[in-house]
Amino acid sequence: MGSETKVFTLAEVSEHNSPKDCWLVIDGKVYDVTKFLEDHPGGDEVLLSATGKDATDDFEDVGHSTTARAMMDEMHVGNIDTATIPVKTKYTPPKQPHYNQDKTPEFIIKILQFLVPLLILGLAVGVRFYTKSA
Repeated sequence: MGSETKVFTLAEVSEHNSPKDCWLVIDGKVYDVTKFLEDHPGGDEVLLSATGKDATDDFEDVGHSTTARAMMDEMHVGNIDTATIPVKTKYTPPKQPHYNQDKTPEFIIKILQFLVPLLILGLAVGVRFYTKSA
């Protein structure tokens, strides 16, 4: 018996995406999970939604038990050609200039923050002075 493992491309694995024929790619290995679809605790939809892509992150995010990981050895059918898996790109938001909604220059805002309370205080003192003398 040959100990060579078959190497699949992502396109080949993507063809196995139905409830009657379901393959997943996890940690660079290809697994035929068709027989396990009905027994999967999360339901068959979870496995079917992970077909056609590298499902490693989906698998690791759930936190599978050591028993689940041991079951994977029975389903292993080969390895994935990593060159066929698209490279993940990190999202970087576009650079945007600071947006000032009211279009008021910042120094005017700072002046008003000082002057408005001062004017209110002056008005209060003036009202008090004129109402007391009358």
